[in-house]
Amino acid sequence: MLDLTKSLAVLLLSAGLAQAGGPSLVLAIGGEPETGFDPVMGWGSYGNPLFQSTLLTRDADLTTRPDLATDWQLSEDRLTWTITIRADAKFSDGTALTAEDVAFTFNAARAAAGERDLQVMKAAEALDAQRVKITLTKPWITFAESFYTLGIVPAASYGPGYGRNPIGSGPFRLVAWAEGEQLIVEPNPQYYGPPSAFEKLTFLFTGEDAGLAAARAGVAHLVSVPAQMAEALPPNFRAIRARSVDNRGLSLPFGLPREEDGRRIGNAVTADPAIRRAINLGLDRDLVVEVALHGHGTPAWGSVDGLPWSDPQDRADYDLPAALATLEAAGWQKGDDGIRVKDGLRAAFRIHYPASDATRQALAETVAELLRPLGIEARPTGGSWEAIARVMHSEPVVFGFGSHSPWQLYSIFASELAGIGWANPGYYTNPKVDALFAKAQSAESLEASFPLWAEAAADFGIRGDNAWAWLVNLDHVYFVSDCLEIGPTQIEPHGHGWPVTATIANWRWSCE
Repeated sequence: MLDLTKSLAVLLLSAGLAQAGGPSLVLAIGGEPETGFDPVMGWGSYGNPLFQSTLLTRDADLTTRPDLATDWQLSEDRLTWTITIRADAKFSDGTALTAEDVAFTFNAARAAAGERDLQVMKAAEALDAQRVKITLTKPWITFAESFYTLGIVPAASYGPGYGRNPIGSGPFRLVAWAEGEQLIVEPNPQYYGPPSAFEKLTFLFTGEDAGLAAARAGVAHLVSVPAQMAEALPPNFRAIRARSVDNRGLSLPFGLPREEDGRRIGNAVTADPAIRRAINLGLDRDLVVEVALHGHGTPAWGSVDGLPWSDPQDRADYDLPAALATLEAAGWQKGDDGIRVKDGLRAAFRIHYPASDATRQALAETVAELLRPLGIEARPTGGSWEAIARVMHSEPVVFGFGSHSPWQLYSIFASELAGIGWANPGYYTNPKVDALFAKAQSAESLEASFPLWAEAAADFGIRGDNAWAWLVNLDHVYFVSDCLEIGPTQIEPHGHGWPVTATIANWRWSCE
């Protein structure tokens, strides 16, 4: 109670600061970055970088729009991007943004070796003040996603400490950041785009309970809430449920058990195609949504449901009899304890989830109950991510993904990424999938690659290898003041909270 009281005091102080000088907004959406607001270190990967501009942007229906870039061309050999940037862009300190800054940012981000898909970049160089050439080592169309997510930083002043005091050419500039409490920003007077309708924005980092309390107190105007709180709507607020590809799925280690480079890989149970097929047929995903998410989500059949590179045929109706018949036909017979056995092997495994994540725990427990009628024993097991990393190549895990790029499919199913970081944790491999991915990466444009990514689902998905058992797409629930108009939201990626700001330039205050 004392912590919440302290948090509310911070919120009330924030409101006073934010309202001084004109219309303001207070948002409690989480998403405070550990490494600061530095795009080179990953800031902006899952949403609007706020302080920085990107080369391209997407509107609410994910249609590409120019931002810093006025023209972008890919060479016939798919190895060189030539990008022209606008001449009127300035950083918030008044210095001009040129092609040198763009080239510097891309080179720095590649050298940082973060999560961005930049390792195929050979080099970026400025051809003149407005043109940049980016050379790749091989055709790689998903490299273009960096045009939407990599905020441009100033070459002249970038250095240690940038993430705590960012300078950018985006719509806002930093006023104050009290880590763990709040971030206050104001419109960037140097911004080339339409000015914000708000004098100040305050982002609260005081936790879900305090954020909801701030909304009830009339302090916060937009709050992200988990499924468990989605019915606790404060007066004078409305609930907005944004569709998302913020999915949760069950990895199913693909091969037979083996040791490789000191790690255990594969699982004798989940390596059986009949087990994987039966799990996908025997899970009532509508029930999973109701029980684990309290109805605030949708069934997931893949990691990119509803996006242009998904395959709408990559799904199957819940069919318990078909699941049982699949197991029987493959020789999995029920033992005395009700658990199926084949050649002395029990159909049993653990389902791992991070112990701090109540949603993943609920999903693991719900799935375990739904697998019992199949004769499959699944034991939910909570632990740290460090502990999960030690077993994720040989035992199922409730993972979460969600991106606006087909790179997400590559990172989950490409055999060359097996065991690299968190990519392809189940060591899935299929030469047909790899060949289709290579063809997609060589496409002349992102749009031209979409059918190829979708085609690969016939092999890795429910009609093929059943490489994963995807469970749900989370609804991203926001409580929004009746006075705040935010317009349509995007199909949001992984990370409930910050992605809602992707359309912040269009937000308006409707009350006097």
